[in-house]
Amino acid sequence: MSLSKVFLSRKFSRSFKVTTPIDPSDAAERSSGEDSTHCNAWSNMLPELLGEIIRRVEVTEEQWPHRQNVVACACVCKRWRDITRQIVRSHSHKGTITFPSCLKQPGPCDLPHQCLIKRNKKTSTFYLYLALTPSFTDKGKFLLAGRRYRCGTHTEYIISLDADDLSQGSNAYVGKLSSDFLGTNFTIYDSKPPHSGAKPSSGRTSRRFTSKQISPEVPAGNFEVGQVFYKFNLLKSRGPRRMVCSLKCPISSSSSSGESSDSIPPDGHKMYSREHHHSILKNKAPRWHENLQCWCLNFHGRVTVASVKNFQLVAVVDQSQPGGKGDEEMVLLQFGKVGDDTFTMDYRQPLSAFQAFAICLSSFGTKLACE
Repeated sequence: MSLSKVFLSRKFSRSFKVTTPIDPSDAAERSSGEDSTHCNAWSNMLPELLGEIIRRVEVTEEQWPHRQNVVACACVCKRWRDITRQIVRSHSHKGTITFPSCLKQPGPCDLPHQCLIKRNKKTSTFYLYLALTPSFTDKGKFLLAGRRYRCGTHTEYIISLDADDLSQGSNAYVGKLSSDFLGTNFTIYDSKPPHSGAKPSSGRTSRRFTSKQISPEVPAGNFEVGQVFYKFNLLKSRGPRRMVCSLKCPISSSSSSGESSDSIPPDGHKMYSREHHHSILKNKAPRWHENLQCWCLNFHGRVTVASVKNFQLVAVVDQSQPGGKGDEEMVLLQFGKVGDDTFTMDYRQPLSAFQAFAICLSSFGTKLACE
């Protein structure tokens, strides 16, 4: 039996003995007493023993679907949840995805996270999955969903944790991507402040609600965390799209010193210091293949269909010059087509899953001024 099933079935285990009928009027009171007894039994474990158990589970179950055992530890009781969050946070430099808040944490440093994006053309909805196998047909673990909306002269992509609830008023809302009239300039908005002291962006496109704020705990505005620019191709010269990304990337806990646990709110969303990391990325220049008569990039087997949407992003060597030379050796984000409605998305530090997904969403749609 898996660890998650053991935890979930802890309230229903009974010893085999003869039972006497229970008065219905006392059933509710006795049930609540038993639940509190079970919770106390699990929460009163020695902190050293409890920490060692969760630490071993966290180390051995690094990949999904076995990673769900770490989540099961956090579901036992409040004390288990707090210790599990603390242990997972101490290993956040690995970029492992455990809780929803991890989707806004930097990705892994060594090997990128391999993901799949499934598109539904009828509903203009896009689904992001964490790949569990090398196959492009397996969905994997669901992470995020995005839906395209036409809002007057611009387009918006609403990004949510719930595939069935894609609205800015939902508790599952995590951010959005907003474009200009031509669809060449995009702004990435986060639903929560990326660092302490951050203020919501001004403007109608950055607001979550058109009416008054419904709750003091829900920000009425969004927080800008990045921009994506597609360069114009006025001469219609041959070549792929050219893009530049300016991002406010989160800083992993391994690079920040002296951080206290008080900076982590109860929902697990990390509040970073004011000195956030600013990154400028640009697309890796492809080469012209004379025999194939097309532009080519090496996606190492992760892209199988030629498309103008395919791209690879690298960091600009001199961050003070956005149009400067890029680090061609280290690909931070690559996106490409493998089927009619299936795409791959591989990302690593300093990007988070949320930022990488938003950048990839900007690639969908026709951009006549850039092609």
